[in-house]
Amino acid sequence: MAYSVDYVVRETASNLWRNRLMSLAAVLTIAVSLALVGSALLIKQGVSVATSQWQGGTQLLIFLEPNATKAQTSAINDQLKASSAVKSYFYVNQAASYVEFKRLEANQPDFLSSVTQKDIPPSFRVALKDPAEAAAVGGIFNAQAGVMKVQYNRAAINTMLKISSIAQVVILGLATILLLSASVLILNVIRVAIFSRRREVTVMKLVGATNMFIRIPFMLEGLIQGLAGAIVAGLAVLGVRSLFGYIIHHFKAQLLSSFVLSNHDVLFTELFVLAIGTVVGALGSLLAVRRYLDI
Repeated sequence: MAYSVDYVVRETASNLWRNRLMSLAAVLTIAVSLALVGSALLIKQGVSVATSQWQGGTQLLIFLEPNATKAQTSAINDQLKASSAVKSYFYVNQAASYVEFKRLEANQPDFLSSVTQKDIPPSFRVALKDPAEAAAVGGIFNAQAGVMKVQYNRAAINTMLKISSIAQVVILGLATILLLSASVLILNVIRVAIFSRRREVTVMKLVGATNMFIRIPFMLEGLIQGLAGAIVAGLAVLGVRSLFGYIIHHFKAQLLSSFVLSNHDVLFTELFVLAIGTVVGALGSLLAVRRYLDI
């Protein structure tokens, strides 16, 4: 068994070194494509957090004063309930608003540490029958007792969502093309390795080597290329996250201040990238072995 493992390791390393330029090209292609996939996922996650207040069709945010009385809150609730322009609405209390605030402002720890739950305004999230009436309805509540401010920039949110969706489609399209190219590269690398060792494979068959034993070094070669590319891509994804953090903290980019990428989101992206890289490498080598290794 030790001899078999030693043989597999040596042959896999030998194949990789013998075709090192093609292997490097495959690894870099996988790295670039998976870095694009990871970046698209980070964009999706960041935009989801940044627009969380506007999910569910919300077109109007009515922020109350943190110390608004129950009577003031009830009065606004009654007005919303009676308004013919309102399709639906719901109330977000201070506790829920504080949890949301911590998620939205996770990129600004100094600011976050200076704010407590009692400083956070509760709010009403309002969906309108006609989004064009947002400004008019907002004006009614803007001067209401207990109201701190009203926001109705749903159009800007929709624009952000559309732009991010288009960007994700373009990025994922390019990544798919590159991943297919990487699979073809891996297939060709394995094919060259198989052709260069045809005589050795024939001898191994004659002395009783099993088909799986002959195939393993070639399959491992593709798997290692895919995994190596995924690791490089994972490092690139961490770099993208760090770049966002640097821009937000050093250039005070308010537009990106709510573009939060949590450790959980980044970990999920890293694991996804590693899984895809492994699958691409294994698939390319498997296809090459099945097609070119005549055993």
